[in-house]
Amino acid sequence: MKIESKIKNGMSVLGYKKGCIFACTNKSFGECLSYKIFGTNKVYSEKVYKIKKGDVLFLLNIDNDTLYGPFIADSDGGKNINPQIWNGRYPYQVKVSINGEIKSFKNASRLLKKLNFNWKEDIFGEEVIEFLMKILENPDVDLSKIPIPQVEVDEKPKLETTTLWDYPKQSYGKTPKGDNKYPGVTPAFIIYNLVRRYTEPGDLVLDPMAGSGTTIDVCREEGRRFIAFDISPTRPDIIQADARELPLKDNSVDMIFVDSPYGDNVKYNDHPKDIGKISAESEEFYDELEKVMKECYRVLKPGKVLGWLIGDQWVKKKFTPVGFKVFERLCKYFEPVDIICVVRRGQTSNTPVWHDRAIKFNFYLRGFKYLHIMRKPNEQGRKTMENRKVKWGEYERKKKNDL
Repeated sequence: MKIESKIKNGMSVLGYKKGCIFACTNKSFGECLSYKIFGTNKVYSEKVYKIKKGDVLFLLNIDNDTLYGPFIADSDGGKNINPQIWNGRYPYQVKVSINGEIKSFKNASRLLKKLNFNWKEDIFGEEVIEFLMKILENPDVDLSKIPIPQVEVDEKPKLETTTLWDYPKQSYGKTPKGDNKYPGVTPAFIIYNLVRRYTEPGDLVLDPMAGSGTTIDVCREEGRRFIAFDISPTRPDIIQADARELPLKDNSVDMIFVDSPYGDNVKYNDHPKDIGKISAESEEFYDELEKVMKECYRVLKPGKVLGWLIGDQWVKKKFTPVGFKVFERLCKYFEPVDIICVVRRGQTSNTPVWHDRAIKFNFYLRGFKYLHIMRKPNEQGRKTMENRKVKWGEYERKKKNDL
């Protein structure tokens, strides 16, 4: 039975797969209908990839706060189904079909607030689909008298929007990512944010110093291919290899994440060639890490991104700016995208005793790590940067009398 007949007869729509809400403006509303395509940007790409042909879609005009629908997905969600429309600003798209009359409901934000879920990012199930369709059929209904369906909340982290990242724990979700008992284990949130921002489903992510396998677990859950190496593997899906000699072809991977040793302060394994046995006070340490950087440059595709997590060192009254030294070496091969400050929470020095010592002996505990986000240059990117002009916005200062 077609969805339009279900609407006309006021019947249940249970049996349909999933539901999803797209946003538009007064300007783009007509374009969505004429193109028969809904689109969005990179931030909400994961939602689009979950859409399958036959799913039920709704369209929210954020200018007039009106919800329209229902529509049917006429294709699976994907990228650049029609790359010409919207000047490429909304490349994550799905084809739609219009089944019968389009219904509408005004003051939609009030309705969505009652549903208590993030419509911008979340996919929802049959109960919410049925609820929204009943509302569209009867837009004058008193919302206070209608039972609100429960929406299963997605446990995925939010994408970071600033350069300060602070995570209360090492992992997220229902399944563990990596081993939180492993020395120097990577917070899974970091890899999640990098994977979501800089890769697409099916892309190949490399971790040349995989440790307990956090990158593997995040990539597996997010639908990315992965290849993980370590000089001393901790699990079967990590391949034994030295990050200074990667068994990979040139220009073969879509993203790289590296959580390297920060010096010889942590014992990772007993392998004699482990870089973590070299002091960060020695230039040899950075020479060996630079060999890893060269290999990363070789295997990374042009225009793609590398994330390198590193921390500074203070030991026996001597400070070593490991993060700056690593960044300086990285800049020999890569272009900087940004530098993130990641708050340190799980280190053993985060105790009252060490905080007392820091005051008593006048030193600072390490409170953060650097996440250097770098890009392998390509010719197109270089030309864009060389020819670009920046027009700065100027804001008039308020006079004292205006305050």
